[in-house]
Amino acid sequence: MLTITVGASDVYDEGADKFCTQGGVELQLEHSLVSLSKWESEFEKPFLGKDSKTTEEVLTYIEYMVLTPNPPGDFLQKLSKENLEDINAYIERKMTATWFSEQPGSPRSREVITSELVYYWMTIFQIPFECETWHLNRLFTLIRICNVKQSKPQKMSRAEMTRRNRELNEQRKAQLGTKG
Repeated sequence: MLTITVGASDVYDEGADKFCTQGGVELQLEHSLVSLSKWESEFEKPFLGKDSKTTEEVLTYIEYMVLTPNPPGDFLQKLSKENLEDINAYIERKMTATWFSEQPGSPRSREVITSELVYYWMTIFQIPFECETWHLNRLFTLIRICNVKQSKPQKMSRAEMTRRNRELNEQRKAQLGTKG
């Protein structure tokens, strides 16, 4: 969850001889499957697609990210450049300690990801729907882990097996001090 203050202004306090922030509204935002689903319902196109978004589309997504009840009606117009940078940085965060090692030359999926596809994955992997409020990147990591753990191990090619056996033989020769 991201918390930002919108519409605040910096005022110089002469008594304390420093700048203070006054006013503004504190908002809590969540980049989740719920906000993604709301956005796709309105615009009827994939949010995660490669197409660029208009300013209206971006601001509508931010509006759907807000969890704070009854935000002021003009908060979108009061977003500062810093607020937008914070929101973008939050959306881009990994939000997990898990990492994957990519196989060189492995093909990337060209499947267009929509909220319904993510809900399908959650159903297939029996991920509880409460996870729809997780940060999207964290949910995608869980889905990927489920996919990796449930997939059958790939057989090694003949060349990979030969290379692995050669490496094992070299290690054993070095450990035992033999020539083979």
